Amino acid sequence: MFKQLLAYLVCFYCFCPALSFAQLFKSKNYPQNYFSWPVGTKVGIVANFGELRPNHYHMGLDCRTDGQVNVPILAAADGYIAKIHVDATGFGRCLYINHPNGLTTVYAHLNKMAPNIEAYLNEQQYKQKKWKIDVEPSPSLLKVKKGDFIAYSGNTGGSQGPHLHFEIRDTKTDKVLNPLQFGFPIPDNIPPDVLRLSVYDRRKSTYEQVPKIYTLKKINGVYKPLNGNITINFDKVSFAITAYDRYTGSTNQNGIFGAAVYLDNKFVSGFEMDSISYDETRYLNAHIDYKTREQGGPYLQHLSPLPGYTEGIYQTANNKDGIINLNDNNSHQIRIDVLDANYNKSAIAFELTKPNYTPNIYTETSDKYYFKPLQINVFDEGSFSFYLPEKAIYDSFHLKVTGNTTEKMFSMLNTFVPVQQYFPVRIKGDYPITDSGKIIMKQWANRKEKYKKAFCEKGWYRSDWRDFGTYQLIKDITAPTLMPIGSFKDGCRLGASRLIMFKATDNTKVIASFTGLLDGQWLLFSNDKEGAFVYEIDKYCPPGEHSLTIIVTDLAGNKTEKQFRFTR
Repeated sequence: MFKQLLAYLVCFYCFCPALSFAQLFKSKNYPQNYFSWPVGTKVGIVANFGELRPNHYHMGLDCRTDGQVNVPILAAADGYIAKIHVDATGFGRCLYINHPNGLTTVYAHLNKMAPNIEAYLNEQQYKQKKWKIDVEPSPSLLKVKKGDFIAYSGNTGGSQGPHLHFEIRDTKTDKVLNPLQFGFPIPDNIPPDVLRLSVYDRRKSTYEQVPKIYTLKKINGVYKPLNGNITINFDKVSFAITAYDRYTGSTNQNGIFGAAVYLDNKFVSGFEMDSISYDETRYLNAHIDYKTREQGGPYLQHLSPLPGYTEGIYQTANNKDGIINLNDNNSHQIRIDVLDANYNKSAIAFELTKPNYTPNIYTETSDKYYFKPLQINVFDEGSFSFYLPEKAIYDSFHLKVTGNTTEKMFSMLNTFVPVQQYFPVRIKGDYPITDSGKIIMKQWANRKEKYKKAFCEKGWYRSDWRDFGTYQLIKDITAPTLMPIGSFKDGCRLGASRLIMFKATDNTKVIASFTGLLDGQWLLFSNDKEGAFVYEIDKYCPPGEHSLTIIVTDLAGNKTEKQFRFTR
């Protein structure tokens, strides 16, 4: 009898709170079974909505294509092709379909599209003389029915392997909705796995402390800290967790749907992965413990918002800051619910105590360059200056800057602090006016280098960045290099070959423009994943002798131009 009662209590404890979690967030009423599965093979995913990625959430489902390219991709519902997007990175080749119910579906990393769609895209690329392109056909031009073939799956753009990236958006707001809330037949009766819990002293900045991390163990269906209950010596506390979700029949570690923390059975704070725009996806850097991750640690998802994250995925009790305030020396019950999109739930439970309670009086040591969120922060010293817009940072930190005026190089050492918005960096340079167009700003941190053109403003050179690190002005007078790939060379006969390929490189690692002219007419060269520039023989290259001119420029405007004659 006792065992039966215990089993009942565990079941009630683990599953009943899912209802209260759902009630914490805005009701969705998403249409169920309106959309069909968009891939012409068995249903399955390798990544879900809200997974944690560098600088962004994963904003859709990565649908399985059996590890292959050229699997048929199908329209998920009636509608019309509203947008076609082509880029070297990101979505690669991508289609958007608007549906009459006010939603849009997105299909990314495609190969060739349906013949009528591909013909329209090709026509627009030649008309605009662009390979990278966004075009919006009229609603009456490219209509589709549910289940229609629209493209072949691929591995284009930022894809790391063959699959279809699939999204559902609110057409009006462009918010991306969680597709797993729409009734797709993906079986899931497995609750999330919770690996660890971290505890933060929220009197301090999260960037200027090392959180206490606890390993968790599962006892009678509930996760608990390995060493028992938790004792702290501060009165403002928040938590973060490492957790994954799994689907029935799959071992993939997917993202969780949501989590909430309760103090003595009263809701304090939580988050839900749904309705996120691409303008907001970088707020992932406020949702995770960015410093711990940058220093090689695990992903830790904050259960309470940082002070500079004022909107988004979080809900807090009574619109407060989501921080637990302890004002006595009693033991308090903490419960953390962790859920997947099917509301399978795992729970963490423990007692939290601050013994010998006295009010903590704690003041951050501030100085001239103690930067705070939700205000404009300015640094202006000597030959280096920048300012951070009001919503650029999520938590406070003490800025640390070093510099070398001779080498025109300055370092912001707070590389473990993420930045939400672009901010202008200015370095004074004494270059002759004739060289001003050749000045590039290099930025690097954590072994990653980036380059941007620096624009002259009364002796100062400016570029806009979204990462802290080291910045240096360099004069670039080196033109890009250009080499044909494969059998193509000057004077060759193409024979059966259908491709002409070139490799273009530059000392700044950025090719600003690549132009191919066949007998003086613009030619469509693709550049998937910013690799080779590839022309696939089409109707614009008829049989006969031809002259091909390739013009390549870099950020500083340095140009390389070569001519090739060939016969097809």
